[in-house]
Amino acid sequence: MLMPARIRLFTHRFSSLLPPSSSSSLPFRNSTSHSASPHVSATKPPKLSVSDTAKFAQTILFIPPGINPEKVTDNMILTSSNIVLGPYAGDAKVKEVQFVGSSSRPKDCPKDDRPEFATLGRSNVGKSSLINSLVRKKEVALTSKKPGKTQLINHFLVNRSWYLVDLPGYGFANAPESARMDWSSFTKGYFLNRESLVSVLLLVDASVPPQKIDLDCANWLGRNNIPMTIVFTKCDKMKNSKGKRPDENIKSFQELIKENYKIHPPWIMTSSATGFGRDELLLHMSQLRNYWDN
Repeated sequence: MLMPARIRLFTHRFSSLLPPSSSSSLPFRNSTSHSASPHVSATKPPKLSVSDTAKFAQTILFIPPGINPEKVTDNMILTSSNIVLGPYAGDAKVKEVQFVGSSSRPKDCPKDDRPEFATLGRSNVGKSSLINSLVRKKEVALTSKKPGKTQLINHFLVNRSWYLVDLPGYGFANAPESARMDWSSFTKGYFLNRESLVSVLLLVDASVPPQKIDLDCANWLGRNNIPMTIVFTKCDKMKNSKGKRPDENIKSFQELIKENYKIHPPWIMTSSATGFGRDELLLHMSQLRNYWDN
């Protein structure tokens, strides 16, 4: 059954966002924020006990099912991420992709119960470019110079076994006023009722400082127990005369999001222009998908 599988994901380590006033704790913690790092002396690093080491790993890293935090080593962590690769990681190759259809309402989405990953982000975050990069096919998802062209829930069937979903972007989309007003209930209805949803890929533009609308979206997903991976996009963009480097913006985003997260979600750096992070993201998705199917 899909619902028990989704609950197992939640209760293992996915939903880590808690309202500031909450004192509850969810056993399946995610990971990021370097702020939880222990203070290290400039002359002599502190010795960590086995339990301290495990606690440190669980705080900083995304520990997938089947991994003992005390056994994590550097070579198990995916490049430019906080994601540990576990035993459920499998074949991550995209061999074929097929556009299945567009839905104007969540209840009209495919009903075959295949696991799916939903891409979400601001209208100019590079969502369509990331989808095209993941499947290595140009124009599988519409890429436009005008943000906000996606106004429907678009399902793409990958390897005939799982879905990649392109959701409408939020923010300053060039959409009709009525469509902009309906976005919240339209997309939230999908998140709250889609039992086959394995994880949301929340895309955040690393080439600009943290945006309140992205933080608000991450907070809403966490409060509603929606599994999430933060995918930082445009990480190839270099610092300009007025801006900060992507790594500086990513650090700032994590510092802000830690205010509501006890332990943060998995995150990864990507660039659709160079392909950076593509294979690592697919590996991460494979272990989530295989655990879901198990």
